[in-house]
Amino acid sequence: MPAKLLFNQSSVVTEFILLGFPVVWELDVLFFIVFLIIYVLTVSGNVTIISITLTDCRLHSPMYFFLCNLSFLDIMMATAIVPKMMKDFISLEKTVSVAGCISQCYFYFFFGTTEVILLAVMSLDRYVAICIPLRYSTIMSIQTSFQLGLASWAGGFFSVLSPMIIISWLPFCGPNVIDHFFCDFEPLINISCADTHLLELVKFVLSTVVLLCSLLFTILSYLYIIITILHIPSSSGWKKAFSTSASHITVASIFYGSAIFMYIVPNKELSFSLKKAVTLQTAVFTHLLNPFIYTLRNQQVRDALRDTTSHILRGSNAFRVNCKLSRQ
Repeated sequence: MPAKLLFNQSSVVTEFILLGFPVVWELDVLFFIVFLIIYVLTVSGNVTIISITLTDCRLHSPMYFFLCNLSFLDIMMATAIVPKMMKDFISLEKTVSVAGCISQCYFYFFFGTTEVILLAVMSLDRYVAICIPLRYSTIMSIQTSFQLGLASWAGGFFSVLSPMIIISWLPFCGPNVIDHFFCDFEPLINISCADTHLLELVKFVLSTVVLLCSLLFTILSYLYIIITILHIPSSSGWKKAFSTSASHITVASIFYGSAIFMYIVPNKELSFSLKKAVTLQTAVFTHLLNPFIYTLRNQQVRDALRDTTSHILRGSNAFRVNCKLSRQ
């Protein structure tokens, strides 16, 4: 039996300590305020995208159905990480139970993997809309859109399930300190007192297959889209086609780049501080940027947001007028 498997049952760890960002208390308070603002903006921005998509009939199309899913995933990924991280900023005990740690790890990768697959599905939607526009309504029907969305969620769920089941079986017998701000896969298995080589191989294979297949599909879709756009004779048609795709290209580039750097490219020689910084960008800042990217670079979303805001303001003014009349 490997020496790493020989452990005392009485020393089994029941909770972990998350080091997070070891700084002075004043900076902890500052970080708490900053990440509270980021979290509120992330949730409110994505809820706004979901709300205007559901209420504005101009956005009742497959593209915006997938955008709603993406916004919901952004909220869930931020919620899986940020509230616990904020609590640790102002808490003296930065602990988490083993079950809670594994659960956080699972939900982070479940939502993240689902988002990776969904980005590929969104590139397919743009390919059909721009390259085969006459058949778009037939190919991307309501039923097909729902099935593709469901397949993204199912793919994320099942691709992460096996590694997480294996992690839940691992013994942890000390030390119980995780040098991270959340329960990420690598630092979690590094403190196990069992042989994790098979688990690391499974994780690498699954990450490579999901990320690279999704990335390759997205790249091929947008190569065909760019070629088609370049053949559009009218400048207005070119701008309209590009405006609906530019936001997705921006989001996909940020997300794929960070995820591949963290989970596929060998980077053991890099400092863990750099890894934490890249993970922070993927886990927190990307989900804050997505609503702004789609709002600023998509004309239809901007129009819907402006009209919704105008409608709310008109309703508010009408309500105030009615209140004044009722007082008289």
